[in-house]
Amino acid sequence: METLTGTDALTTSLDRAQEDYAALVARGLSLDLTRGKPSAEQLDLSAELLRLPADRHTTRDGMDTRNYAGDGGMGLRELREIFAPLLQVPADQLLASGNSSLALIHDCLVQALLNGVPGGTSRWLDEERVVFLCPVPGFDRHFALCERFGIDMVAVPMTEEGPDMDIVERLVAEDPAVKGMWCVPKYSNPDGVTYSDRTVQRLARMRTAAPDFRIFWDDAYAVHHLTEEQVEVGDILGACTRHGNPDRALVFGSTSKITHPGAGVAFFGSSPVNVEWKLDYNNGRSIGPDKLNQLRHAQFLKSADGVLAHMARHRALLRPKFEAVQRILQRELGGTGLAEWTDPKGGYFITLRVPDGCAKAVVRQCAEAGVRLTPAGAAHPRGDDPNDNLIRIAPTYAGRTDLDEAIRAVTVCVRLIGHRKQLEEQR
Repeated sequence: METLTGTDALTTSLDRAQEDYAALVARGLSLDLTRGKPSAEQLDLSAELLRLPADRHTTRDGMDTRNYAGDGGMGLRELREIFAPLLQVPADQLLASGNSSLALIHDCLVQALLNGVPGGTSRWLDEERVVFLCPVPGFDRHFALCERFGIDMVAVPMTEEGPDMDIVERLVAEDPAVKGMWCVPKYSNPDGVTYSDRTVQRLARMRTAAPDFRIFWDDAYAVHHLTEEQVEVGDILGACTRHGNPDRALVFGSTSKITHPGAGVAFFGSSPVNVEWKLDYNNGRSIGPDKLNQLRHAQFLKSADGVLAHMARHRALLRPKFEAVQRILQRELGGTGLAEWTDPKGGYFITLRVPDGCAKAVVRQCAEAGVRLTPAGAAHPRGDDPNDNLIRIAPTYAGRTDLDEAIRAVTVCVRLIGHRKQLEEQR
């Protein structure tokens, strides 16, 4: 599509966009791209889980997983050994607990507020102010936890190497109220950025004014590759230990987008001191995790290589969807000056950037045409994108026909709102 110049050309383009939008509304679509959920075809890849653990309910050391405890609250060792190399956490420092990494994150945050963390002098709740650094764009559910518990959020812009470390280092060194930081280190939500080795090292060694500062390292997409290249991120726990800050990082992960999100296994990893801190909390709220579910996962996945082979089957389903989005965006918006978008190597999202001040209007027009998107601003603290230019696209759940229709609808709305803005600026 050629670059549009002049008021007449813009008027013509806007007229065409208005006609396309009227035709879009007349189609009566009802499509949903709001969340990054696995498709039914992806869930079918793990159908065998529903038939496990078959007639064997014991672990390799003879523990009966149908009964209480027996694992010291750590979770099944055979499953922890499978995920230890994938999450870069020694098996002895990795807990398998519950079905949701977000629930583990929530519990760690509550535990820090009510009881403090190792190395701290008080409960976070007793502090005058608690601040978390929030790389943006970022994960809306992280920000929602801060809002729920009255934690102040400071946005830090993302770069191609991860969060802007010059800003991070200055903020954590100056203000003892900065107690934590959110990190999605690989294929970040929603931009797909992977932290560079330099960023990991700077996070591990930086000086913090708060002795109990914690990095919430949410490795949600550790094995979620979209290309043959298996992008790796640095070992945050090892780096923190080498730099004399062994308790700094809390690592989280899960099988949610590997097997069945509603019936998966979540993981927590950290230093031995932090693991004991977490176990003490866990033992006060539960006799133990669902060991039967952990056993079926261990039997199904078998090894770390088994996990990667399973994720290759996911990739075979997902990559064509991401490629389709790229083709449609390029065909409909390429060369217009109205949009830029990411082409991630992994993860679950594509970020679409539209002219400043247009994202909310585009999302609203899409909704009126029957296509639901994640609210504009969701990738920023308090839902406030100061530039109002970012839209998160989740291609994974929809079927190919619905996905193609939804993305074409998005491009119509981008052209409608974008050309309208261009025309207003020329008048």
